[in-house]
Amino acid sequence: MQGLRPDEVFEAYGVPPRGLSAEEAESRRTAYGPNQLPRARRKGLWRRFAAQFTDLFAVVLLAASALTFLAYALQDPRDAGNLQLAFAILGVVVLNAVIGFVQEYSAERTAQTLQAMVPHTCRVLRDGERRELPSSALVPGDLVLLEAGDAVSADARVVEAHGLSVNNAPLTGESSAVGRSAEPSSAGSALDARNCVFMGTTVVSGSGKAIVHATGPATEFGRIFRLTDTAPRQKTPLQREVAVMARRVAALAIAIGAGMLALRLQTGQPVVSAFVFALGVMVALVPEGLPATLSVSLAIGVRRMARRQALVKRLLAVEALGSTTVICTDKTGTLTQAEMTVTRIWSAGTWHAVSGVGYAPVGAVAHPGPVRELLRSAALCTDARLVPPTAREGWRVLGDTTEGAILVAAAKGGLDIAAEKDAAPRIGEFPFDPVRKLMSTVHRGPDGDVVCVKGAPQELLARCTRIRHQGTARALTEDLRAQVTTANDTMAGAGLRVLGVAVRRMEELPGSTEQAETGLTFLGLIGMLDPPRAEVSEAVRACHKAGIRIVMVTGDHPLTAEAIARRVGIVTGASPTVVTGARLDSMDAAALDALLAAPGQLLLCRVSPEHKMRVVAAFQSRGEVVAVTGDGANDAPALKHADIGVAMGAGGTDVAREASEMVLLDDSFASITAAVELGRSVYGNIRKFLAYLFSHNIAELVPILAAAFAGFPLVPLTAVQILAIDLGSDVLPALALGAEPPERDTMERPPRSRRERLFSAALVRRFLFLGTVMSLGVCAVFFWQVNASGIPFDEFTADDPAYRKAITLTQAAIVVGQFFNALAVRTDRLSVFTAGLFSNPRLIAAGCFGVGLMAAISYAPPLQTVFNTAPLALTDWAVLAGFGVLLLGAEEARKWWVRRTPVTIEKEKEAAP
Repeated sequence: MQGLRPDEVFEAYGVPPRGLSAEEAESRRTAYGPNQLPRARRKGLWRRFAAQFTDLFAVVLLAASALTFLAYALQDPRDAGNLQLAFAILGVVVLNAVIGFVQEYSAERTAQTLQAMVPHTCRVLRDGERRELPSSALVPGDLVLLEAGDAVSADARVVEAHGLSVNNAPLTGESSAVGRSAEPSSAGSALDARNCVFMGTTVVSGSGKAIVHATGPATEFGRIFRLTDTAPRQKTPLQREVAVMARRVAALAIAIGAGMLALRLQTGQPVVSAFVFALGVMVALVPEGLPATLSVSLAIGVRRMARRQALVKRLLAVEALGSTTVICTDKTGTLTQAEMTVTRIWSAGTWHAVSGVGYAPVGAVAHPGPVRELLRSAALCTDARLVPPTAREGWRVLGDTTEGAILVAAAKGGLDIAAEKDAAPRIGEFPFDPVRKLMSTVHRGPDGDVVCVKGAPQELLARCTRIRHQGTARALTEDLRAQVTTANDTMAGAGLRVLGVAVRRMEELPGSTEQAETGLTFLGLIGMLDPPRAEVSEAVRACHKAGIRIVMVTGDHPLTAEAIARRVGIVTGASPTVVTGARLDSMDAAALDALLAAPGQLLLCRVSPEHKMRVVAAFQSRGEVVAVTGDGANDAPALKHADIGVAMGAGGTDVAREASEMVLLDDSFASITAAVELGRSVYGNIRKFLAYLFSHNIAELVPILAAAFAGFPLVPLTAVQILAIDLGSDVLPALALGAEPPERDTMERPPRSRRERLFSAALVRRFLFLGTVMSLGVCAVFFWQVNASGIPFDEFTADDPAYRKAITLTQAAIVVGQFFNALAVRTDRLSVFTAGLFSNPRLIAAGCFGVGLMAAISYAPPLQTVFNTAPLALTDWAVLAGFGVLLLGAEEARKWWVRRTPVTIEKEKEAAP
């Protein structure tokens, strides 16, 4: 196959130059199946559920349960306390396994659903028409059109190439671009042949056509897909940090358990009884539900971002979003609507207005005669195609939106684009290059061959020696050059994107860009308006308020960039610092660092991919967390190097989407702002449920220690009660806190420092404060009940009604306290009443479930037997509710103090203690 000439390849695969017909394509699809890779084998549901029991905490808990069963076997069988404790510990393990399994399964299904939202399309020639199809619709024999930025969707033989080069890194590991040719190759392997392209690789530059010869599992990539797809995923830094923190807490719990064992043995308790009690306390203090709660919180954040049109491909992106300090944003499509409309044309000193908006060819060019050659040449130098409206959508562009605007303007000027292209067929081309900023095509016409060139006006003007003026070509004098420059600046200053157009007659086919793009005749300028998105201005204001710096990085003219930046609010007041790519080239590292460190507004214009990459690296060396937007293949290096690469889902290339951490399904800058807010919220929610979990652990531990030091022979809270609190009062509210919506002032705070740890000093102070307040209330109700009974400490027994009511009050005090504690930790600084006391109905429902379970434990005879509890009076519940209100009031007082105290940057950047 690689040894055939292009015409022989067409013949071998039975493909006409017009491509396959729709009927033939459907027939081949039936024969060969869809162009899809096989799904990697997944573990069965039961095996995946069993894997939940291999977690470190699960192993510890299972061991504890087994030891408790053993202790029951060694004691009097009539004493069922240890049996109950063993089943309670086992219940904790099973519950966490169920939560972990359900969350993992749900996250996998969600990821599959979200990935399906990202477009995976390719362009083919069928029935002589350029069509955009789902990649899965490709069949052997399809004539695929390749352009820079495309991901190759199947293995194919190149039959036409114009400066075509591909990146074969997914197959060969070599990341450098490799040229492709349509000429026959003597290479023995298709992988070594320079006339083949492969699924999974990307087009770096140029354009071409190729005939598909293998799809789906028959491709080279299909052979290795299973190996790569089943490779284990690494944990994110946040997950590793939480795991380390949980292990440390577990070690502390074991140490406390050992201390309690020693303390109980000193009081004369039997060894088995003391061991079982210490084991129960130790197990209860382990944050066994923390990993599952963390996963739920992150998954909720990902789903919320998807609803805001931001598809997060990795959980790591959620973490980094919350600490983003700089956003380097492109202009076209992100800040603007990416719906170009030609509004003005300049030629030979004359302005021509163009009416109409959008891609519908409705409108007219004022006095089109003098600009007919300009419009014709510009239209010939395009690869895009106008797609007529359908019942579901209006006119749209298949290909580059700038080229679409040129085609619409040509139609408004009275040109029959299809007829013009048939009359001057393309025989060669030099694709757009971000360095030279030009595109050239060679056409064969009745009067000889002609080169049509379009691109950046200044770069094009430098290659022109003549200018079309009143139908004749004149020498391009300095005065005429100045007129062109003035016209360009006028349109750019009005926020228009400007392209120059030029031509050259050729006697022979040019072999290089130098031959094609010299001695050109300048025809004129085309000015296109890409209106800003309506929602961007508010999003920009929100970023500025949140302390996030926005830097526009664009290939456009400085005047165009500044005009758009002012419209959307990136630039306000005095003139910004405008730096071009040429000036960046003259800067060393120190000068660039000084530029980025300087206060004020910064616009980087006429920049190349190398410039963008360098700027991102320089920002990162200053300790900034950088988000970068991009849509083209040339943006991929910067997207991959950034802390958060943000690609365009609707208008972006496959290469850009692959290199990014996040994909904007609507291509709007406002979606980035929403994602940053949600990223901050996710991180904050994790801290909220950490404060919630650890504060209640303190309230469980302190009464036990207080009773021991006071000489009380029994415990204020049994191990079974502690586990009941963990199951009934911890898991559901913690999950609900993970779903807490963003606070109102989330985007009014400075970005989180990347040095800040999850388990910060501020978090420790908060849960110590809440745990202390809750502990005082719990100890108060326990010792109040014990003292009110009038029974001396040494005469209390486990069956004493006064003792049973006292431990019931202790458990109920923690449960009710946790209800109010959950409300208290919902906000960090704002009053919960300002945020809305009932604005998280899941949390209210979870708290009510915990209180209802506690009531059942208090009143239901079967549960009274299990937990050794007694019924509480209405006055008891009133006292407990009063303590809960005091807890909420204490936290509200703390927040009030924090709000009135200026928050310094140093306090925001607290590291782990």
